[in-house]
Amino acid sequence: MSDDETHDIHLQELRRGTVVLACLRLLAEPGYGYGLLEALQSRGFDTDANTLYPLLRRLEKQGHLTSEWNTDEARPRKFYRASPAGTALATAMTAEFRSIAAAIEQLPEGA
Repeated sequence: MSDDETHDIHLQELRRGTVVLACLRLLAEPGYGYGLLEALQSRGFDTDANTLYPLLRRLEKQGHLTSEWNTDEARPRKFYRASPAGTALATAMTAEFRSIAAAIEQLPEGA
């Protein structure tokens, strides 16, 4: 495995948890999958649909999201929103993220 491949794998692992947090925070207001994907990408979270939709289903199954279908338009869309449990998780994850970021800032930069 090349250094670039190893680098990419580690960056992907680092980003994985932040996408969960970003989704929960963005879904404080109702949103549908494709709109959420665009919102994530515009904010620097490089996510694809093959990652996002299973994540949304998993968060809903865990009780962190609620969903409902909007059939008012020609094409029905499933809208998601953070549940109270999801909002609490986002708050806890945000605090932990900030704590970790502060701890990392205290570490030496390295070579």
